[in-house]
Amino acid sequence: MDVRRVQPERAVGMAARLRHDRFRFRRRSPGRMGRMNDLAAKLRADLAATIGGSAGWRRTVEAVPRELFVGDALYRDDAEGWTPICRSEMTRTEWLTLVYADTTWVTQVAGVMAEDAAPGPVPIKRPTSSSTLPSLVVRMLEASEISEGDKVLEVGTGTGYSTALMCHRLGASAITSLECDAVVADRAKTALTIAGYLPTLIEGDGLNGHPRNAPYDRLIATCAVRTIPRAWVEQVRPGGTITTPMLGWTGGAAFAHLQVAEDGTAAGRFLTHNVYFMPARPHAAPPLDTVELGVGDVSYTRVDPSLLNDDEALFVAQLAVPQAQHAWAGNVLTLDDPGSGSHADVRPADTGRWLVHQHGPVRLWDDAEQALTAWLDTGKPHQSAFMLTVTPERQWVSLDASGRDNLQWDLPT
Repeated sequence: MDVRRVQPERAVGMAARLRHDRFRFRRRSPGRMGRMNDLAAKLRADLAATIGGSAGWRRTVEAVPRELFVGDALYRDDAEGWTPICRSEMTRTEWLTLVYADTTWVTQVAGVMAEDAAPGPVPIKRPTSSSTLPSLVVRMLEASEISEGDKVLEVGTGTGYSTALMCHRLGASAITSLECDAVVADRAKTALTIAGYLPTLIEGDGLNGHPRNAPYDRLIATCAVRTIPRAWVEQVRPGGTITTPMLGWTGGAAFAHLQVAEDGTAAGRFLTHNVYFMPARPHAAPPLDTVELGVGDVSYTRVDPSLLNDDEALFVAQLAVPQAQHAWAGNVLTLDDPGSGSHADVRPADTGRWLVHQHGPVRLWDDAEQALTAWLDTGKPHQSAFMLTVTPERQWVSLDASGRDNLQWDLPT
């Protein structure tokens, strides 16, 4: 039968355009404006206390006005889709309270800004821009080991909020930030200028870096990649670091922190918290189509496919089948590799067994099952036990403590 699959959706992301009138506030009395400024300052202080982190980053969060970077409207995820909510529909107190929640707010869906969206929910589509929750931004910045005097390349300016945090902490002259979307870049530039920060902002493909200002001490990406672009390694000085979220087509996410070596290689671990960021556009998975289930060679497995609902297991399975996408059709797991035309689906059979159908040159479930079995046999190690190594010729992930060939996988290049 033909079944349309449902991929797991995760709200993540970056940002979009500033109209010139977006910061024209209604005229208010000096007393009222003072109270509103006091409220914003209090909410920033509360947010900084909530997210914790080092004293330096807490002070930075207290100083940077997130409301400048969020915009005039947001999308709220509900049962019917993404529904725009506007600043004009609530009091300033209500709006500021919303803005300073430690939440990722989606600002653009399928290229449409929330402030430009028609009333009512937008049919379910992937977000294309968001303001990431501040606690995650701070964790990322702390993980990058940024310190005063560092020169930083940020890949993915987005709303400009994380850019502003770095500008406040290091000085704007230390920051170069790349954004591939012209609308997003324009909005961020306006917000940063109003906030008083003037970093180097470049509209271009972040995967290519910005060699003119290289070498950098730190490279931080706010979009997820499948593999580490060669340009990133080449533009970071030996001893410098690359900190980036990673997201494969299967949906497995990780957070890599690498150190660049003198020989042009880079290596490091995945950090203890996996995070979901919007994929870099050239690394995004192609859309899923309908598929015919129950076709191909038949076998049985004792590995429960619902394991892939666990983030750690999904990360491991993805290493084995990096070109595949996974989805669910009811209680049937599907794996598809559009490039090779390979497919697998796995469904309950009888007690302790699942029925597998596979066709195509790549036996997707067999490969995923082998990786999952090795991972289970090793005690289900966390992502932080895995290492990523990047050379000019190849990139691979390994479980460094095992030394076993079946716990080492090449990434697609």
